[in-house]
Amino acid sequence: MNKIILLIFFNFILVGCSFNKNSKFWTESQNIPEENNLEFKEIFVEEKALGKELNPNLKLKLRGKINNNLSTRNYFNNDGRLNFDGLLKKLSRYKFSKIKNFHQFEPTISFNRKNLVFFDNTGSILQFNDQSKLIWRKNYYSKSEKKLKPILQFANNDNLLIVADNIAKYYALNLDTGELVWTKNNVAPFNSQIKIFKDKFFVVDFSNTLRCFSINDGKELWNISTEKSLIRSQKKLSIVIVNDLLYFNNSLGDINAVDINKGELLWQLPTQSNLIFEGAFSLETSDIIADSKSLFFSNNKNQLFSINLETGNFNWENKINSNLRPSLIGNYLFTISMEGYLIIVEKNTGNIIRVTDILKNYKKKKRDKIKPIGFIIGLNNIYLSLSNGRLLVIDIETGKTISILKIDNEKISRPFVLDRNLFVVKDNAIIKLN
Repeated sequence: MNKIILLIFFNFILVGCSFNKNSKFWTESQNIPEENNLEFKEIFVEEKALGKELNPNLKLKLRGKINNNLSTRNYFNNDGRLNFDGLLKKLSRYKFSKIKNFHQFEPTISFNRKNLVFFDNTGSILQFNDQSKLIWRKNYYSKSEKKLKPILQFANNDNLLIVADNIAKYYALNLDTGELVWTKNNVAPFNSQIKIFKDKFFVVDFSNTLRCFSINDGKELWNISTEKSLIRSQKKLSIVIVNDLLYFNNSLGDINAVDINKGELLWQLPTQSNLIFEGAFSLETSDIIADSKSLFFSNNKNQLFSINLETGNFNWENKINSNLRPSLIGNYLFTISMEGYLIIVEKNTGNIIRVTDILKNYKKKKRDKIKPIGFIIGLNNIYLSLSNGRLLVIDIETGKTISILKIDNEKISRPFVLDRNLFVVKDNAIIKLN
């Protein structure tokens, strides 16, 4: 009975007293502010992206050497300064069946001497020569697998073509004939670059696991598991190799260093706070690039990082909003923000040297719909792909856009360069320009 009386009394107190300043329930000793004077402070404030030019009249003359070492470019992910200064007047096409949802992916061309390898909408692999003629076409997918429209990633060592896809299949082809050497299945689909190193190759799957396979028979040699994400990101993860050490990112933004020979994790560096874990679902990180001492990469959370290769410590961080692969030339780091600004950073200090608006000629309505896709740096110009199918030619010295070339009306890939020819991929063709 006493419990019932207490419950009735407690209910009377709750109903009879409203929780506002007129109820007098809250006393002055509790220092609760007046309702109209309440102040709220955001715990997590989103950083504003860089939105204005800096030193736009500063002229920059590059003295960096031409990056002709294909092996270094591949292992470091750094294109550097390329031997390309084409007029972009002559155009030819390598055609294939249209890739569904092309706008969601980051296609990569695999070059084999002067030939190139790509794929079509059913997972057929095609090798073209430098005259746009098809050398061979091979498809190693079942009827049901073809319906899944597999997206393929490639790497080759001039003898074997290694293929990994987003339906958990990986296999090797003879690069000259296209004949199947071996084929395997993984426990999870793949979502990263492929790197070949001696008799091994490396790729990261959707479970955020780095896997090391034998190039000879596809047998898994070891793996390194990192924290899993609840949502699969379509943003491709990246891998770099420096001095027998491998560095890769996962979909949560962690950077991992691995001893290739031992298959051991040396260090791991989180770049995103656990307090905003859900933000990792929308995280888009650029490709990691490297020199002999540091890693460089950025993301769409307004962060550009430099990380010490040996210790895994931050060298510096800057507020630059980009998911595009940067490029390192000498002491200068080049990147382009998602808002359309060309940014040049001093690599040792992280100081921003120049910012120029390369989309200033677009009206705001059109500009808001355009996103930079990727760029390469030639002898005198920067070549930038846009989501509206345009290719911008930007003068390195001034940072000003000097011409705009229409390739398509929809997304095109980042540019690729081989033998003084520039290539971009659209949903049903590779476009060659020289």
